Amino acid sequence: MLNEVPMSSGEAEKGEFFKPIQVPSNVERIDNPDNAILKYIETILMEEEPGERMYEVFLSFRGEDTRASFVSHLYASLQQAGITVYKDDQSLPRGDHISDSLLQAIERSQISVIVFSTNYAGSGWCMEELEKIMECHRTTGQAVLPVFYDVDPSEVRHQTGKFGEALENLSERLSVERKVVISWWNDHVLRLNWKKTLREAAGIAGIVALNSRNESEVIKNVVENVTRMLNKTDLFVASNPVGVESRVQNIIQLLDIQQSNNVLLLGIWGMGGVGKTTIAKAVYNEIGRKFEGRSYLAHIREVWEQDASQVSLQERLLFDIYRNMNTNIQSIESGQNILKERLCHRKVLLVLDDVSKLDQLNALCGAREWFGPGSRIVVTTRDEHILKVLRVDHVYRMKEMNETESIELFSWHAFKQANPRDDFVTLSRNVVEYSGGLPLALEVLGSYLFERDLTEWKSTLEKLKKIPNCQVQKKLKISFDGLEDDMEKEIFLDIACFFIGMDRGDVTHILNGCGLYAEIGISILVERSLVTVDGKNKLGMHDLLRDMGREIIREESPKEPEERSRLWFHEDVLDVLLKQIGTKSIQGLVLKLNSNAQCLRTKAFKKMRRLRLLHLAGVELHGDFGYLSKDLRWLCWHGCPLTCVPTNFYQGNLVSIEIKNSKIKLVWEEAQMMMNLKILNLSHSHYLKQTPDFSKLPNLEKLILIDCPRLCEVSNTIGHLKKILLINLEGCINLRTLPRSIYKLKSLRTLILSGCLSVDKLEEDIEQMESLTTLIADNTAITRVPFSVVRSKSIGYISLCGYQGFARDVFPSIIWSWMSPTNSLSSVGQTSANKSSLVSLNITRSYSHNISSILEDVSKLQSLWVECGSEHQLSQEVARILDALYATNFGELESIATSSQVPYTKTSTLFECISPVHRAASENSLKYFLIHVGMNCPATNTLKDSILQGMMEQCSDCLLPGDNYPNWLTFNNKGSSVVFDVPHVNGCNLKAVICIVHHSAPDNITPHALKNMLVLNHTKTIIQLYKQDALASFNDEEGQRFVTSMEPGNKVEVVVVSGNRFTVKKTIVYLIYDESIDNGMGQCLELDKNVSASSGDENVSAVRGIFSPVECLGDFKQKEKRRKFE
Repeated sequence: MLNEVPMSSGEAEKGEFFKPIQVPSNVERIDNPDNAILKYIETILMEEEPGERMYEVFLSFRGEDTRASFVSHLYASLQQAGITVYKDDQSLPRGDHISDSLLQAIERSQISVIVFSTNYAGSGWCMEELEKIMECHRTTGQAVLPVFYDVDPSEVRHQTGKFGEALENLSERLSVERKVVISWWNDHVLRLNWKKTLREAAGIAGIVALNSRNESEVIKNVVENVTRMLNKTDLFVASNPVGVESRVQNIIQLLDIQQSNNVLLLGIWGMGGVGKTTIAKAVYNEIGRKFEGRSYLAHIREVWEQDASQVSLQERLLFDIYRNMNTNIQSIESGQNILKERLCHRKVLLVLDDVSKLDQLNALCGAREWFGPGSRIVVTTRDEHILKVLRVDHVYRMKEMNETESIELFSWHAFKQANPRDDFVTLSRNVVEYSGGLPLALEVLGSYLFERDLTEWKSTLEKLKKIPNCQVQKKLKISFDGLEDDMEKEIFLDIACFFIGMDRGDVTHILNGCGLYAEIGISILVERSLVTVDGKNKLGMHDLLRDMGREIIREESPKEPEERSRLWFHEDVLDVLLKQIGTKSIQGLVLKLNSNAQCLRTKAFKKMRRLRLLHLAGVELHGDFGYLSKDLRWLCWHGCPLTCVPTNFYQGNLVSIEIKNSKIKLVWEEAQMMMNLKILNLSHSHYLKQTPDFSKLPNLEKLILIDCPRLCEVSNTIGHLKKILLINLEGCINLRTLPRSIYKLKSLRTLILSGCLSVDKLEEDIEQMESLTTLIADNTAITRVPFSVVRSKSIGYISLCGYQGFARDVFPSIIWSWMSPTNSLSSVGQTSANKSSLVSLNITRSYSHNISSILEDVSKLQSLWVECGSEHQLSQEVARILDALYATNFGELESIATSSQVPYTKTSTLFECISPVHRAASENSLKYFLIHVGMNCPATNTLKDSILQGMMEQCSDCLLPGDNYPNWLTFNNKGSSVVFDVPHVNGCNLKAVICIVHHSAPDNITPHALKNMLVLNHTKTIIQLYKQDALASFNDEEGQRFVTSMEPGNKVEVVVVSGNRFTVKKTIVYLIYDESIDNGMGQCLELDKNVSASSGDENVSAVRGIFSPVECLGDFKQKEKRRKFE
């Protein structure tokens, strides 16, 4: 139940009733009324949770003065502006208590608009509203806009005139009423508080409307100020926003407003006129209200050029966020500190439009830490490098409009409708094609052609072929003018006139030959959106940018083309050449004729002493070729009618020669030394029979001879090309062989022989091409992939003999095809004696599941390296390998036992020592095999000598060296396998592994039959199989690989795989390190058939290296005799 304390009894509406105070019955009655009210307020505040902003504007006014006139019109105008307004008699929700609703409405409004009128201070309700408004202004920073309607601000500030009288009347009335109702009210304190509040409110800058005859102007002024304070102003995007919405949504998705609370930076990058600013404005309008503050800084590039305006950008940024014009920034540096301090607590949206320099970014958004969580910064620029330095999270590349969008946008400007008029459809499409989807050009040309007739349209299109529209030119030229030095501008102009569609690498060579530092120059042009590079590394450029560049050159000398630096328009070029009026100004010239060849005199080039670039097509030149410039770097001559390049044509500075579709039979009769030549392209020269002498082209990098059907010989001097990267002989159908010298080209990366129908063989020497990454030789007479191709460590892509793809995908298929029943290794002539035709195979985890098919013909393998994905898979694959080996060994052993054709050579990796004790008692004798794996070092030689001496002196009970730390460590076990952990030896590197195998076998079985060693790295899940052929042919690199794969802590197992008639008694493994050794041999191990493992439990190690041959016993005895005589 509520206890109501009435405050007045006669007023029936706002301004005539003072708000009644209702005290809940559960609030304790206190003698001191002030404490009672404070207790009540605390109770209310504890029960109410703070909410979000409900209204943008709270209107405080005296109803009897303004409700029916000024306030009603102001309220309507604010609503029309899209502003949410609280006005008590219309906005108060039904059922809410008026006091709570007003309190909440004031607290949850962004701005309070106080309409001071003559009788405003005569309402207790208005004065209590005012007190609450000013409290929010002081405590939460709520914005306040006073409107002085028919009252002077000084009267409100000092409570004079009729406004002061209204306040006195209110005080007197309340004094009378309070004496009856509330005896404790302090009239004096109340009046002082009201006067203070009025002075404070009237001191805020506001809008004065004294005797205003035009209320609409005052209302408009109020709405504009409120809109500005709320930052509600949306930016104008476009009259016809064609294609805007889809692009805006793509960017909003990248900004990830809802999910990420991090500070996120996004760049909008593209050429001038492509619509970056339009899209940025639309994004700003779409999402701006979701932030605590937002700012759009336009035309930064232009503003920045004025020193005073640089600071103004920082001030504008702060004003936009805080709506405060009082911030005065003295310098860029102080502004950076102020921005950092003030913005870090706010979630803001900042759009920086048309940024052209890093200094601009440093001044306006130096780091992410400047901004509060959830902030978003959008930067539009023509320069991608700026975005890279800023380390933006996303780059949105603006693409040109598609045809449908282009036609619609153009039509809105040219016809004020979405589609062209029927009689202008074709011409409209021509304009759209010319514009290349660039919104700027579509809008400018559409507006220019509006209301013009067909004749004027046609005339305009013809003019555009030579001279671009000035408005479009001016806009696009901004990017060109922004280039930092003349070299970058020269590169742009050269590309615009000559190199569109050409390979970037080739153009780089040519321009470098001109001294233009093209690597960095082209990169900058790409970053500035002036040049593009496609997926095939071809240079591109928007047609309008191309025309902009060519117009810059035309403006060098509009009336006299011979005074321009570059000539490309065929009418201008023909005029200059036919009249022979060329000048030293001309640096580049292109003349391409499609119909009958034009005959010109070489004398026309006599005065073009600075000519660097020459591109001819369908042109015949007659006369002395000595007239051509000695500065020429690029000669491109399609359809050259010459049969040989003239000897008096100086070519010493040429970087690229492209003579295609020519009648050349012999390139040079007398070759000149051409140190600078990088590219030689003689493609489609159907009369060319032999290549030139390459010894005079020491720096050639590209040799292209596509479709030269009469070419039958490649000069052996091709081996002189130490820097060659590409050789392309595609379609040379009469070429039968390649010179052996070609295989010595260690720099060659790409070899293309496609369509060389007569080439039937690639030599095994191709393995010497250590840089070869791409081999394309499809559609040739080659029927077998050379084994050296598979052994190549460099080839990454291959197309040969029906196999095409990346080497990692193709090589396993090639190997499996060799092993298939229809095309096995034996079918192409492999034997055990022909080691070069056997295969060493590495199988990564990606292919380890296919090992079964390889093991079907395991006898054709020298070695096998399998990377497994798990210990379980390793166990499975080992079982398969052992099954295949036992099956193979059994057949081989039977064959060897009955054959007398297999000699025991001195170079065998297996050294045999036979025990005479067992020879008499059994047909089987005890034998010892020594296998050496790895690099030779002093410790290795000492250990081998000691082992051999022990075998020689007492083969029945052979004494072998034990551990000699840190020189070698010993691991042994009964049977055919040893398991050990690779120890860590401080300061020493593993150099070699020696394995001793103690076994018994019939005398007619030679050591060649025991030739399989399996090394299992359980830690790395790697299987290594080494067979007799691998042991005899290991090189240093393979040996090093074996040794370095064994790392401390690895669990390794060494397994000797023998045939059915072999019995392995014991296996010993020595790990040899590179520390110098002591003369003492350490403890010995006794080898006999009853010995047990002396090194403890089974341990692990990884073994890598080579198995090298050891000396035979006879050689060892001779050494011992020599020592005794010495």
